[in-house]
Amino acid sequence: MDKDKDHKIADEVLLKVSKEIAVKFIEMGRLTPANFETTFEKIYDTIKQTVRKP
Repeated sequence: MDKDKDHKIADEVLLKVSKEIAVKFIEMGRLTPANFETTFEKIYDTIKQTVRKP
């Protein structure tokens, strides 16, 4: 399989999962427009590190 293609698909999945978590945080009142960028990046990076551990 093509590694770049696998990573592209994985990146798309990571974004979708991160979005779902961010939506839940918004619903709970833990995420606001003021802190969205920083929090979303942390969510994405955490999931990415967890999924791609060797």
